[in-house]
Amino acid sequence: QVQLVESGGGLVQPGGSLRLSCTASGSGFSINAMGWYRQPPGKQRELVAAITRSDSTNYADSVKGRFTISRGNAKNTVSLQMNSLKPEDTAVYYCNADVVNRATIIEYEYWGQGTQVTVSS
Repeated sequence: QVQLVESGGGLVQPGGSLRLSCTASGSGFSINAMGWYRQPPGKQRELVAAITRSDSTNYADSVKGRFTISRGNAKNTVSLQMNSLKPEDTAVYYCNADVVNRATIIEYEYWGQGTQVTVSS
């Protein structure tokens, strides 16, 4: 089993910054891509940013220029640097990983438990 653990959420004022981190643990798998999703109160979960095995990135239009996704040197960690935060960024943020079982070559999708980000004065 692959486990994703997130950290870095909290309360921040508008214009402030937070850095979210997610670490994947387990064995016998390769990561195709990792990403961050968020679910604002009363709304559906949406993609925020994603990064592939080749370090290609994709961002939601609402966060372009403000958020940066990156992979750690160990390649089992993904971070989301969030700058110029706005109240509409308030949501539960979830780490996501698309992985391949090395033995079976079957793809699986895993989710972290979520971390709360609140942007408020």
